Amino acid sequence: MLGILRRIVQEVNAAHDLDQVLDIIVSNIKKVMVVDAASVYLSENDLKQLVLMKTDGLNLDAVGEMRLAVDEGLTGYVTCSAETVNIACASEDRRYLDIPGSGDGEFNAYLGVPVVHQRRVLGALVVQRYDKRKFSEDSVGFLVALASQLAAGILHAQLMNHASVVLSRDTGKEKYFNCVPGAPGVAIGTAVVVYSSTDFDSIPDRKVDNVEKEIEIFRKAVKDVRDDIKLMQQRLFDVLSEEDNALFDAYVLLACGDSLVNETTQRIKKGNWAQGALRTTIQEQSLRFNQIQDEYMRERADDVREIGLRIFRKLHADDSVPCSYPKRTILVGEEIGATQLAEVPTKRIAGIISAKGSHSSHVAILARSMGIPAIMGAGNVAIGWLDQCEVIADGYQGRIYVDPPPLVLAEYGRLIREDSQLKKDLKGLRKQPAETPDGVNMTLLINSGLLSDEKSSSKSGGGGVGLYRTEFPFMMRESFPSEAEQIALYRNVLKAYHPCPVTIRTLDIGGDKSLPYFPVVEDNPALGWRGMRMTLDHPEILITQIKAMLKASVGYSNLQILFPMLTNLSELDEAQTLFEQALYEVEKEGHQIDPPKTGAMIEVPSAARQAEAFAKRVDFLSVGTNDLTQYMLAVDRNNARVSNLYDHFHPAVLHVVMDVVEAARRQVKPVSICGEMAGDPIGAILLLAMGVSSLSMAASSIPKIKWAIRNVTYAQARQALNLSLEKEHSYEIRHLLGDLLEKNGLGSLVRPGSS
Repeated sequence: MLGILRRIVQEVNAAHDLDQVLDIIVSNIKKVMVVDAASVYLSENDLKQLVLMKTDGLNLDAVGEMRLAVDEGLTGYVTCSAETVNIACASEDRRYLDIPGSGDGEFNAYLGVPVVHQRRVLGALVVQRYDKRKFSEDSVGFLVALASQLAAGILHAQLMNHASVVLSRDTGKEKYFNCVPGAPGVAIGTAVVVYSSTDFDSIPDRKVDNVEKEIEIFRKAVKDVRDDIKLMQQRLFDVLSEEDNALFDAYVLLACGDSLVNETTQRIKKGNWAQGALRTTIQEQSLRFNQIQDEYMRERADDVREIGLRIFRKLHADDSVPCSYPKRTILVGEEIGATQLAEVPTKRIAGIISAKGSHSSHVAILARSMGIPAIMGAGNVAIGWLDQCEVIADGYQGRIYVDPPPLVLAEYGRLIREDSQLKKDLKGLRKQPAETPDGVNMTLLINSGLLSDEKSSSKSGGGGVGLYRTEFPFMMRESFPSEAEQIALYRNVLKAYHPCPVTIRTLDIGGDKSLPYFPVVEDNPALGWRGMRMTLDHPEILITQIKAMLKASVGYSNLQILFPMLTNLSELDEAQTLFEQALYEVEKEGHQIDPPKTGAMIEVPSAARQAEAFAKRVDFLSVGTNDLTQYMLAVDRNNARVSNLYDHFHPAVLHVVMDVVEAARRQVKPVSICGEMAGDPIGAILLLAMGVSSLSMAASSIPKIKWAIRNVTYAQARQALNLSLEKEHSYEIRHLLGDLLEKNGLGSLVRPGSS
């Protein structure tokens, strides 16, 4: 049964529209379970109605016409209760509903199983027989397993179908998708889809101007792949058996066969570019193989995809035409990275839409640093369909509008103008201190790591750098930078902000921050080899980096060094020993060094619980609320599926941050907050009340945070904190602080568009 399950799921995943998916499901279920009828019902209008979408056994005229309220009949009960129903005679059950013309009344035995995806009931799978006999436990188990395995595929097919309707130009409807807010703001522009050279499904369709040239490019790629395969065969000819050599011949036939070449060529002639045409051909051929009963032949679907990927890589490598970025580019992709962002001219990038990730993913952090809106977790959008469409990216609500009508454009245009006016109004605060009306000061620093940060920070009114992320410059290279290159990099930063302090964090890769030349593949990277764990295992990397920082600081003396991702005190002790070693070696070389202050990042619960012991060993603490929240709540901050659980205003997180601040206070050590909580007006007010020494955030956030601090008294903040620490839910805390900000005339900080 496992093999059958796997085959059906593979066929569904290879299908490219909802009708094909449902056909595959009912035909396979009827054949495998040997039943007289197999049907799929899907919900519409948020579970207000169930619609018979596909059947093999009931009256075909009822498809699309037979509708049930979610509490009607046996199938309505299955979806309403999310329970399996297995009975010998349906008509004898009190929940049975006879629907004239459906053909449903001819059957007796009934088995209905809900299709559920992430707590949401999508519909039901129903099988029926003429005889009066309950289905066996094995049959029930099979259908339950199949429903759970198919839920994601059905949802994806529904979304693809929805996208085709939403993106059609003649609907006249307001067309939008709800996703996850990543970075605040609104952008109106043209979507440009970027894609991976290893992911067929992310390749968009694009119009091609020169069809003959495109066909020539495609045929050359096919020839190159064929030549590569033949060369591999020649190299291995003497060591392979006759059967294994035949495998290479089969690969050549797949790559050069009339079916693949001709089908792709026909699609190019219809106006699609080679990559998009090849994608559709490979998907269709894979599906054909998956539907064959013979297991050996089904496995050829993998060979087809392998050949397709080889051809696509050739096309990708030979693409000499640089991507064209419109004036207001909305960058769209499965997973947007720093390198993809860097390829877009900064004056042209208007927003980001990423299918993967959440509000606290590093691409969202980058977007906030750059001051551009971002939408994450757009997995419910067939992103390939968005290419070259006019879109609105609403980073406040996490909403994507596609080809918006004039009224929607006008409303969002108004919001953009109000945001722009607010930014202009706040420029007057640049030279003003972040001081409450009753005289309490807060130091505001910036999080940096991008070249654009240095240009924007001087306009923001920040008082130095609270966190310089060295991993971003490392990520933009093809190899580890030398000591000399790092010296030049850090010296530019120290010089730019002198005499203000600059806190440089040692290399913190791992998790969702990887280096292309130093790949780390782990099952659970968030809990894996990252931060100090990696650099302590490679002291040569850490010592080189610290030496570069020290040499860069000569003549400036505004350097502070921060050690990230510490779990145990022994890690900090070891890091301090390597710091002392680097300092000794630099001084031995004849450099006069003013020893910088060192700090420990508190972003792991174990470190938070030992905050006082950490404070004894360093000059300052820096709380990374992003990772601390992730580990406190056991929520992967890059996983859109659980992004709703990630909340730095969770009462447990607030209490832990408060404990860290009090532990540092007992050791008379300052505490900085460098996570996203610091750049949130609500978070800033609470942290001010806790007594933190400084807040570090994206340069674009400083004017708003300064405005909030200058308009809320310390007494109000303390009262709000005390009340917040008594709350049991984060939404209560948000409402409490939101009301305070609105009362003090700061409503636009928490409710965009309000006055």
